[in-house]
Amino acid sequence: MQNQDRPIAFFDSGLGGISVLRETVRLLPQENYLYYGDSLHAPYGVRPEAEIRALAGAAAEQLVQAGAKALVVACNTATSAAIVQLREAYPDIPVIGTEPALKPAVEKYPGGRILVMATPMTIRPEKFQALKAQYDDQAEIIGLACGGLMEFVERGELRGEALDAYLFDKLGPYLKVPVDAIVLGCTHYPFLTGAIRRIVGRGPEILDGSHGVAMQLGRRLAAAGMLRTQGGAGTVEFRNSLDEPEILALSRTLLQYREDLECRPAGRHFFRKKSKKGLHFFCRVCYTVLVRSCVYPGKKEEAYVFSWRIYYLRRGRRVRGRGSRKAESCRSR
Repeated sequence: MQNQDRPIAFFDSGLGGISVLRETVRLLPQENYLYYGDSLHAPYGVRPEAEIRALAGAAAEQLVQAGAKALVVACNTATSAAIVQLREAYPDIPVIGTEPALKPAVEKYPGGRILVMATPMTIRPEKFQALKAQYDDQAEIIGLACGGLMEFVERGELRGEALDAYLFDKLGPYLKVPVDAIVLGCTHYPFLTGAIRRIVGRGPEILDGSHGVAMQLGRRLAAAGMLRTQGGAGTVEFRNSLDEPEILALSRTLLQYREDLECRPAGRHFFRKKSKKGLHFFCRVCYTVLVRSCVYPGKKEEAYVFSWRIYYLRRGRRVRGRGSRKAESCRSR
């Protein structure tokens, strides 16, 4: 096998790293890929650091023996615990780690409130604390340990009442004062973006580091002359420490997974709540404000209507958007 045709290897403590693989396949479709998920030992985030280093070392050795031309540690926890040792062990190939997308969040929202969702092990280590210290004077950075969240992805449970209850319990206290951005500090969490959006509403931007990892990988391969330029579209091979047909089938499903992040209301999707500022209509699906009728002294009433098709009302006059619904029918529900 030619050097350029060798696969790019990814590994994670389960299926979360497929979110990074998915973005990399999108940017570098001509490459061959080998993904190893260590679901047998998942989650890494609750294990001692020494054990995580041992598990990461064993996974990396297996992938290098399989002929990997580059290694992506598609796990924030494993990156925090083992990236230095892995780069020392394999100096001849690019070894790319993942870390929370804190830098782009701070650059986009200077002086803002940024919530970082991650596993307990990712939040604790010196690597994250050092990363956080770089930006403490530029934004308010809040670390939120989410033990147990990645298991929803491992079970293929990407929506549902149990997940919503978990997220509301974790995120609820931080919604009293709005946050500007939510950084997903675990590669499992991008598969739950839709569920998180339904809890936090349309306000905060949700960021993850998948795109940055894929771009860095492409730069390193190009610099080393290892990009695959011939042979058409590449292949993707999945392996897992559980080696069960169900887990491999779920891996392939997650690679193709695309969730509609828009609220798609149906039927009687509003409930009302009065306040001193006016009458608010909330979506029963995502609990964000769909209609806000505010009356201010000296000003005429204005109603801003946000739905899965967005349009704007002012004094009963409608500007049509794609598939917009009559505002009066919405307000009468």
